[in-house]
Parts: sequence; structure tokens; C-alpha cells
Amino acid sequence: MNLKSGMAKFAGKSSYWFLHNVLKGGTSFPGKLAMKIDPKVLNSLAKGYETIIVTGTNGKTMTTALIVEALKKKYGDILTNPSGSNMQQGIVTAFLAHKHKKVERKIAVLEVDEANVKMVTELLHPSAFVLTNIFRDQMDRYGEIYTTYEKIVNGIKLEPKAKIIANGDASIFSSVDLPNPKTYFGFKLPDDLEKNDFKAPVNTDGVLCPKCDHILHYHERVYANLGDFFCPNCGYHRPELTYTVNKIIEQTPNNLKFQMGDKDYAINIGGTYNIYNALAAYSVAREFGLSDEEVAQAFAENKRIFGRQEMIHYGDKEIDLILVKNPVGLDEVLHMLNTEKDDYSLVTLLNANHADGIDTSWIWDADYEGLNKSKIKKVIVGGQRWHDMGFRLEIAGFEPGSLLTNPDDDSLIEEIKKLPTKKVYILSTYTAMLALRKTMAEKKIIKAGM
Repeated sequence: MNLKSGMAKFAGKSSYWFLHNVLKGGTSFPGKLAMKIDPKVLNSLAKGYETIIVTGTNGKTMTTALIVEALKKKYGDILTNPSGSNMQQGIVTAFLAHKHKKVERKIAVLEVDEANVKMVTELLHPSAFVLTNIFRDQMDRYGEIYTTYEKIVNGIKLEPKAKIIANGDASIFSSVDLPNPKTYFGFKLPDDLEKNDFKAPVNTDGVLCPKCDHILHYHERVYANLGDFFCPNCGYHRPELTYTVNKIIEQTPNNLKFQMGDKDYAINIGGTYNIYNALAAYSVAREFGLSDEEVAQAFAENKRIFGRQEMIHYGDKEIDLILVKNPVGLDEVLHMLNTEKDDYSLVTLLNANHADGIDTSWIWDADYEGLNKSKIKKVIVGGQRWHDMGFRLEIAGFEPGSLLTNPDDDSLIEEIKKLPTKKVYILSTYTAMLALRKTMAEKKIIKAGM
């Protein structure tokens, strides 16, 4: 360690201590401060670690959390960035904050923003890349899915010996010829569906063959563009899968039961997309030597995490806070709500800041029309762009007079207390979620910090 990196570490750790012991929070500033002193401080902080990078559009935070819980069963102490602060400064902060324990194998599992994969890889030299999916997301920042994948590939190319553990149901992930060892996961096709031949719905993005631009066909489609794809023009098809989900046994908004290999697994969270996240974590765990029993135990013990179906108890209300940020993810959350058996109230919070994506047109691509409105007893519309979301819901068939518009978090929290149902689902964009959690922390509804 040179003098510059030593000073950067000291300043970063000191600022982290002050922020979390005096001001009760902060995930980026310590990293920014350390990088200001030594832009390459991450190289020094990560020395000696086997690092797993988790990236993709949706599911990074949940996949990372599940991987960490699984690997802890075998390796004990695992370094990670649990708050989802996934750009370089947040990752530096994660290393600064970690209280190191003596272990035989030092492992870091890091969620990394797609556009940051290259710069993080240059400093971390990861041993594995986990690729969840790629959908249209914040197009003002990422562009089309092909440019997003190119950003990821540019990072992977820096570490040709690192293992790629990728979603084989996403056609884009096997489209580039990379020298890295590869393992694919996905949903196993039932034998009676092997002769199926159909196209995805017309508004599905990412269904052009990445080899010849012909429209892809499917034997089976799980959701969006994910499934057992093939190109009838050039023969490109889904790669051989090593790890598979064989059956979905049960789905509710709060529980999933499914079969991987010959064993049944359960996690206390809803949504088909979270089965993919669990499968990605399972694949990593198996690659790192864990048994099925160890993985199953870790999954059974998994906790709701920051803003990703985070359960908040407020008086007699059970609030499920869910981050939504793009049409595919939002669509899957709406489908999940239709598995709710009880009446509930719906709160939608829409912001359009840089971290959310400044273009809100994506809300029109989600199937609000398909919501089972009979279960929804009250709707509150909030956030900086509440008028856009209110209009979207009106077009989806909600009566304008039944929508309560409330962009102020203090009064929103009071209105939640008055809602007619015990269950409350809050669908929120990123900065709206942060603002709401901050207000809730100030009111002692949740703990301060991240």
C-alpha cells in the first residue's frame, strides 16, 4: 500500500464512521472522498479478494443478497454492498465499511451498475461475472439493450479467465463469442412443449436474433423476452443449461415455491422474476461448492431487503415497498399483485430524476389494464410526477374521482394510516423511494440508515 492509498483509506473510513455514528447514514460520500485522494484506491482495497460481480437490468440487488446469504453458509464472512449503491463510489464505500473477519477465503459479492462494469473490473479483477437480464431501462442513460450489453462486455473482455454465470434464457448473453468459461441457467422446458413454435407478443423488446436480426421464436416463454428461444432463420438457439428451474409449485406476493434439480426451494418473496434471481444465486453457490441443502437453508432464511419488496409495519398496516424502474420489471410486479388473495390498497410514486430516468413514458408500456381492480380498495398517487401516473391509471380504467393525489411524503404517510385495508403495496421509483424512507425514518417508522 502506498502513501496515497493509505491516506485515502483513512479519510474514507473516518468519514464513514462519522456519517454512520453521528449523522446515521451515507453510502456514497466516503467512497467519493477516498477516490478524490486516490482514484485507484479500489485496487488496494480489493487486494486478496475473490470478487463476484453481479450486473444486469433487473434483479441485481436481490440476486446479490441471495448469493451472499448462500456463500455465508460455507465461507462465513462475505463482503458486499447491501444497500444497492452500485457505482464505483458506493463499491469503494462497501470495502471501507466492511469489518474484516479472519477467513480462509476472502470473497466479495458486488452489485455493479451496467455502465460501471468496465471501470470496476479494471481495478477489482473479478473471478466471476453474474448476468441477470437486460431490458430497456433509463434509455436516456443506457440507450438500447445492445449498447447496455456492450458496456458489460467491454468489462468482461478485461478478464478473459473470469467465469461467466449468465441467464441462458436471455438471447443476448450468448451472442458474443468470449473466451471466458461459461455456465448458463434458465427454466427447463417440459417435454410436451419441445415442439412449440411461437413468437413473443408484438410489444416485447429484445426479440430480434442477435446474430441475423430475424425475429426470434420460442418453444416456451417465461416472461418478456426470456425463455427457450431459437431463430428459424440462422439456427441460433438457447445454449445448454447447467442449472435449471424445473417447476413452479406455488406463487403469492409473499412466497415462492419452486423446484431446482430434484429439490424444492422456497423464498419469502413474490414474483416470477425473483425465481430467476434465486436460480442465479443457486448457480453461483453450486459453482462455489455449496450443497443443495446449504442453498435451501440460506433461501429459507433470506430477509426482505432495502426497497425490494421491503416489508414495513406501520400501525395496523403491512406495507410492501417495491422498487419499479422499467416496463418489464413493473409489468412483473403488476402480475405479482394479481396473485394477492386479500383486498389491498395501492400507492404509486413516480419521480423523474437522473437516478430514475428522466423519461416517464415507460409507464405506458406496463399492463395496468390487467390489474384485478376488484381487490384494490383505494389508490394514492404521489411523487413529483403524480399527474402523469394519475392520468396513466385513468386510462387504465381507474375512476378519476377515486384516485387520491398526494405528492407530499408527510401527508402521504398520514393518508396511509387511514387506508381501508391492512395490506398496502407501494410501487415507487428510486428517488421517490429514498425520499419516502427518509421521512419514515424521521418519524421512527423504520430505522435510520441504509
